[in-house]
Amino acid sequence: MTAVLPGGDPLDADVLEAVRKTLAEGFPVGLPTDTVYVLAVDPFVAGASDRLFALKRRPRDLDLPMLVGSLEQALDLVTALPEPARRLMERCWPGPLTLVLPRHPDLAADLGDDELTVGVRMSGHPVLLGLCRVIGPLGVAAAGFQGGRELETAEEVAETFSGAVPIVLDGGRCAGLPATVVDATGEDPHLIREGRLRWADALAAIQD
Repeated sequence: MTAVLPGGDPLDADVLEAVRKTLAEGFPVGLPTDTVYVLAVDPFVAGASDRLFALKRRPRDLDLPMLVGSLEQALDLVTALPEPARRLMERCWPGPLTLVLPRHPDLAADLGDDELTVGVRMSGHPVLLGLCRVIGPLGVAAAGFQGGRELETAEEVAETFSGAVPIVLDGGRCAGLPATVVDATGEDPHLIREGRLRWADALAAIQD
């Protein structure tokens, strides 16, 4: 059975401990974000990411992005931060923007097959932001099967993945466009996917 727990801000201490324990044991948890519900794992725990890839039926060549709770956490994941990426972080985070950046060669997280880049985002959802600040960066994927519809409520996530996802935090309905994804590995960022953050607004943030 999957437990649906209150995802209030701040998180109840017992809820936080339950999430921490589940992640440490290598299991995914369902979490609300400022875009859609996600399934999250601690990618530094052996086997955790494999479990998430299998659960979602997601191929390993579609790497998991990482959610962070601070700029410092993000910088620990990368080996270089081009100036346009720095501006996007400062002006669009926390928010619905994933930046693909050069991955630090010593990063031990299992995110998939790509060892050269890493997708990084700081969510604007207060519960998730606080969770990452306490627990650390998390590997995530949208809740739902690969190629299928995204799940909008904690109850839907619990029913779909009952037993395989021990805990889902209820943050109300999370629906709409996913995060915008930008390749920011160089000095000339380019759009991979336009989502909730308009590409025109991202460009303005870089150029302003």
